[in-house]
Amino acid sequence: MHKFTNYSIVASFLGLWINSFFTEQVQIFIGFLLIFSFGILHGANDLLLIGQTKSKFSNQSFCKILVYYIVVVILGALLFYFIPSLALVLFILVSGYHFGEQHWQSNKQDGIKVLNVVFHLIYGLLILSLLFIFHIKEVQRIIFDITKIHISSDSINLLFYILLSIFLSLCLVKYFNSKPFKNRVLQEFLFLFVFAIIFKTSSLIWGFAIYFILWHSIPSMMDQINYLYGSISYNNFKKYFKAAFYYWIISLVGILLLYLIFKNEYFFDALFFSFLAAITFPHVWVIINMFNTKKAN
Repeated sequence: MHKFTNYSIVASFLGLWINSFFTEQVQIFIGFLLIFSFGILHGANDLLLIGQTKSKFSNQSFCKILVYYIVVVILGALLFYFIPSLALVLFILVSGYHFGEQHWQSNKQDGIKVLNVVFHLIYGLLILSLLFIFHIKEVQRIIFDITKIHISSDSINLLFYILLSIFLSLCLVKYFNSKPFKNRVLQEFLFLFVFAIIFKTSSLIWGFAIYFILWHSIPSMMDQINYLYGSISYNNFKKYFKAAFYYWIISLVGILLLYLIFKNEYFFDALFFSFLAAITFPHVWVIINMFNTKKAN
């Protein structure tokens, strides 16, 4: 179990305690504040990571890498503009895999590689669907604002039960084929129970922020710092933050401009998630290459 997991559990329950003191509006404000800080920051060093991974872009000049990265972000934004339903599906799938890969990467992955890839995807999608079923009306509104398509409550619930069934089936297969997984599986079911409590008792943004920051962004930053600088320390975090600072600020400025332009529009939430999706697509590719390079080394 990742050492930070102990802190994540305590901090998650602290989040539940905070939840009982603040109104939903305050929760949303704090949630966005966390997403804008640690959430955005954990993806702000992608350009530095590209140069350190084994990919066809690692030997390119910084300017070329920057151009490629910006092009991918723009293409993601355009996809949301012209084909929003396809873009949203891709965003959910890519995010699901990203969450699953990050959560399970610290555990030795035995067995068939394809099975592990599918397992990561299903686990991440299960986390998202668990969040969705406790906030169906808000999720329906955001999906409609993005795609103009109404998704029924029954469809969202059905998706959750399908993913849960597939996840349990995959757990059964891995339980009998992977000793590391067998030693970890009970912990993971406990974590899912904790996530369910958090999502049930929190607003959509607050519940997402707790998971996204404590269980994904901070562990991801720790992995990146360890990969880039060889160890996790305060001095290495300062190096990481300094390298990411300008890209982090640029991202925040982009979100601020969206808010100033569309703050009176009911679909700001949709634009916000679309912006996150556009910067998520290249980030996921970078992290996949980072993990593959670590395994190769």
